Amino acid sequence: MVMGEFVQECDLVVIGAGPAGYAAAFRAADLGMDVTLVDTAEGPGGVCLFRGCIPSKTYLYLAELLHDASRAPEMGITFGQPEIDIEGVRRWKRSVVEKLAGGLVQLSDGRGIQRIQGRAEFVSSTEIRIPGAEISGIRFQHAVIATGSRPIALPDTTFEKGGRIMSSTAALGLPDVPRRMLVVGGGYVGLEIGMIYAALGSEIHLVEMGDRLLPGIDEDLVAPLRRRLDTAFGAIHLNTRVAEVKAREEDVEVVFSGDGEDPGGAFDRVLVAIGRSPNTRGLGLENTGVRTDESGFIRVDDRQRTDDENIFAAGDVAGGMMLAHKASREGKIAVEVIAGEPSAFDAAAIPAVVYTDPQIAYCGLTETEASRENRPVEVQRFPWKYSGRAITMGTGEGLTKMVIDPESRRILGVGIVGRDTEGLISEGVLAVEMGAVVEDVALSIHPHPTLSETEAEAAEIFLGSATHVPPRKRG
Repeated sequence: MVMGEFVQECDLVVIGAGPAGYAAAFRAADLGMDVTLVDTAEGPGGVCLFRGCIPSKTYLYLAELLHDASRAPEMGITFGQPEIDIEGVRRWKRSVVEKLAGGLVQLSDGRGIQRIQGRAEFVSSTEIRIPGAEISGIRFQHAVIATGSRPIALPDTTFEKGGRIMSSTAALGLPDVPRRMLVVGGGYVGLEIGMIYAALGSEIHLVEMGDRLLPGIDEDLVAPLRRRLDTAFGAIHLNTRVAEVKAREEDVEVVFSGDGEDPGGAFDRVLVAIGRSPNTRGLGLENTGVRTDESGFIRVDDRQRTDDENIFAAGDVAGGMMLAHKASREGKIAVEVIAGEPSAFDAAAIPAVVYTDPQIAYCGLTETEASRENRPVEVQRFPWKYSGRAITMGTGEGLTKMVIDPESRRILGVGIVGRDTEGLISEGVLAVEMGAVVEDVALSIHPHPTLSETEAEAAEIFLGSATHVPPRKRG
């Protein structure tokens, strides 16, 4: 350290204040540790709160409102043509983010956590520097790295502030509503943001290098969403790559290559959603025993321990499913292990939700994974066209499915597509985690009429006792 710099000591330093970082800091403080939380932002929340999960879900809710208004006339109610005030939409998003951010600051202050704004860099396995900060150095007993990830750009391009080639971060800033927009990538980020802009009036074109949207999710769950996207988007190009992209003053010229006949064209904006890479550059990991894999993700075990005994890692920077709720759990596990508690990441079911309309939610073993592993399973599907609640909402295109072990009758996985699946999947998570058998769900009385009934009826189909589906044909 340079003479005159102020160096503090603490039990735990957490680097990164996103879902993994603030969950780790809060849990550590609750366990009695002296905690310092370091982040480049002024307050806790990370990308999820300020530039990701919360902004996107705020806009997606508004997109859902617009869609419901457009189909209300068939139910006998006409609202008239919606008037969209983009600045008003931005204000609403900012108010949501600010309210949640303020809550996190209060929770942090209430726990006595010291927060430092700055960029941390390891100088050893027990010390970090924070150049430019009032407290320029911290000596610690343990550290948790939770620096998250960043969007990957197309080759030979960069995400310039205010540029026409946008990352998800820039797109969620809602700079404008382009007349014609290209989305590169058919994963959940591209589809969610594409639906936001489509609802606001953009003509969306999407290119995906694979042969289907949302690879890894069972095709029967994706099918209802694909039908909706075929009407909501201007065009969807599968087996297609972006061969060339050139940003100009007025637009972006893009050339496609692949199976399709469309050669590309000019777009007002291009959203690139092809994945994320870990934020490990500039952390000074070379001054520690921490090691990364070939993709740059920090290597950890099931207790979030790195190769350095003093340092742990959690969230996106440690790889795996890049989900806020998984990151939070990992952050808590890291500090519980530091505290000597018997904690480990052993979740049997990590729920994932695609917040499009219709939504897709799933957990546990998927039918696709079972087929790939040649694992014998029985799959039962309850179509929402038989759900009274779904029909009242005009959302009968949905589906609830269960993946079941035919011998033990245990529920191994659950998948749902339709309206409000984000609130339905938790029953599936609990069923998989507790090792429930189909009778546990089928014989638990579900309220009628609700969408949650569809989970009970999927289980009842396995038992041959479902009420609202046609009976099986006898041999």
